[in-house]
Amino acid sequence: MGARKHNRAEALKEARKNVAIARLNDTPTSPYKMRLVADMIRGQKVELALHSLQYSTKDAAKPVYKLLRSAIANWEAKNEGKRVEDSNLYVKEIWVDEGRTLKRIQAAPHGRAFHIRKRSNHVTIIVDSRIANDANEE
Repeated sequence: MGARKHNRAEALKEARKNVAIARLNDTPTSPYKMRLVADMIRGQKVELALHSLQYSTKDAAKPVYKLLRSAIANWEAKNEGKRVEDSNLYVKEIWVDEGRTLKRIQAAPHGRAFHIRKRSNHVTIIVDSRIANDANEE
């Protein structure tokens, strides 16, 4: 590996020390429905996002709520001795990718068949502290 690539890799490693990542794979919900929930919390403070997910009427909000709690726990594990309330955590990034699609066939009248596609998705959340970002910019 060249020096430039090495320096870039080290810079990326250093930047990832402060953020926490959580992934949820093969959630049995369509990506469209999950993206509606993801758009609801993108960029929000963690406390506000947890409350909005907890009281949301959408079924896709329940796995995202658990995933956000997991991301917070990952952040606490990386930053021992720091409190979540004091660090001003927010949802830096969240994205939903399409997972595998299970294809089924349902019998229909007159000898035909209807195709059923059971979709799934992968959700990724990145949680970061606004205080750490402000200190780096100054």
